[in-house]
Amino acid sequence: MQTAPSAVPQEPQAPAANQPPSLLRAMFARGTPMLWVPSGYFAMALTYMMLTSVTSIMFKNLGMDNGQAAQYASYLILAYTIKPLFAPFVEMYRTKKFFVLCAQLIIGVGFAGVALAMSLPDYMVVMVFLFGVLSLVGATQDIASDGVYVTSLDARTQSLFCGIQSLSWNIGPIVASGGMVYLSGWLHTHYFHHQAGVFGPEWIESWRIIFFIVAAITIVAALWHMRVMPDGAKAENAPASVAEAAFILKDSFVTFFQKRDVWMMVSFAFLFRLSIGLLEKIGPFFMVDPVAQGGLGLSNEMLGLIYGTYGLIAVLLGSLLGGIFVARRGLPATLFVLCCAVNIPNVTFLLMSIYQPDNLLVISAGVAIEKFFFGFGSVGFMIYLMQQLAPGKYTTTHYAFGTGLMGLCMMVTGIVSGHLQQALGYVHYFWLVMTATIPSFIVTWYAPFHHKD
Repeated sequence: MQTAPSAVPQEPQAPAANQPPSLLRAMFARGTPMLWVPSGYFAMALTYMMLTSVTSIMFKNLGMDNGQAAQYASYLILAYTIKPLFAPFVEMYRTKKFFVLCAQLIIGVGFAGVALAMSLPDYMVVMVFLFGVLSLVGATQDIASDGVYVTSLDARTQSLFCGIQSLSWNIGPIVASGGMVYLSGWLHTHYFHHQAGVFGPEWIESWRIIFFIVAAITIVAALWHMRVMPDGAKAENAPASVAEAAFILKDSFVTFFQKRDVWMMVSFAFLFRLSIGLLEKIGPFFMVDPVAQGGLGLSNEMLGLIYGTYGLIAVLLGSLLGGIFVARRGLPATLFVLCCAVNIPNVTFLLMSIYQPDNLLVISAGVAIEKFFFGFGSVGFMIYLMQQLAPGKYTTTHYAFGTGLMGLCMMVTGIVSGHLQQALGYVHYFWLVMTATIPSFIVTWYAPFHHKD
C-alpha cells in the first residue's frame, strides 16, 4: 500500500506586504528546510515501504507461499494504522527531533540486525520479530517527523514545501520497491549466480546485502538530521501528563463518533480502497510466479523496474492530474468518477491472468494503466478525509483516524489475500477483486458532504 505523509495542511497565512511567497527564495535561504524536509520524508517512506511492501517479495523469494508472504507483510501495517493512539504520548517528552533521531538510529541498527539474523538457523522467527519492532519504531518516526514539519515551519512555509514534502516521500517507493527489488534480483542472478525463478534459501545472500544497504542509508540520514534538523516546538495543546494524554485521546474518540453521518464516512474510509487492498500484495506475486502456476514468470529485476519505475511514475502523474481535475470541478461532482478510476482499471490484471502475455511492453502498460488511474482517483479519497471527515475540534487526529481506517482495510485484505488467491487461482481471484469494487461504489455514492467544498 502507498501512503501520503500524515500531516494535515494548515490554513496558509497571508504573506507580508511586498513579500510574495517564493519557493525558490525559501529553498536557498539560510537554514532552509531543504536541508531536512526531503531527507526526512524520504527516510520515512523508505522504512514504510521496506517493511510493508518489499518484505512480501522477500518472503516469497525465501520460499513462503503466497498466503504466508502476504499475511506476514500485512501484519506490519498494524503499527502505522494505530499510530494516532500513541501520538499524544510522543508529544510529552523531549523534543520531536530527539524522537526522529532515536527512531532512525534504531531502524538502521534494526535492519542491520535483520541482515545478521539471516545467518541463524531459525532466522525467520528472529527476522519477523525484528520487523514487528521496526514497524512500531517506524510509526514513531512518522509522528515525530510530521511534528517537526508542522511545528518548525509557519503555515506559509508549510504550503511552499508541501510539494517538496510529497515528492520526497514518493522517492522512497522508487528506491524501495524499484531499486532494492531490482538490486536483489541482479545480485541473485549475476553476482551469486543463482537461478532467478527458483525460490528458497539461496535468496538469503542477496537480501542480506539489501538490508545492510538500507541500514546504512538510514543511519546516514540520522547523522545528517542530527546536524541540520530543527528541534520542533511543542504543540499548543500538547499534554503535560499521561492522564492528560489519555483524556485527549478519549475525547478525540468521543467527538469523532459524534459527527453527523459518521458511520457513512467510516464506511467510506474503510471500503473505498477495498479492491486495491486485495490487489496490492497479489499483483507483484502474479508477476513473479511461474507461467505454469498462472503467473507471468518475471524476475525480481523486471518486477522492480515495472513496479518501482513505470508504475510509480504513472501514480505520480495520475495524482497530479487528479488534483487538477478535483480543483477545477470540485469534489462532490467528481468523487464517484474518481472511485471508478480507482476500481475499474483493476480489470487489467484480470485480463493479464487470462491471456498471460509475455510481451514486457504489454505487461508494463497493464501495470501503468492501473497505477495511473489509482493515483488519479486516490486524490479524491484523501481530499474527502481532509474536507469532510477531519474538520472539528481535533482535525489532525480525526484525519489520522481516517487514514488509520484505510490502513486497517489494507491490513485485513492483505492478510487474507494470499490465502484466497491460493484457493481460487489467479483468474478467479482477480474476478473476486473486481467484485470487491461494488462496496466501494456504494459507499462513494452515499458519501455525505456536510462541509463546503
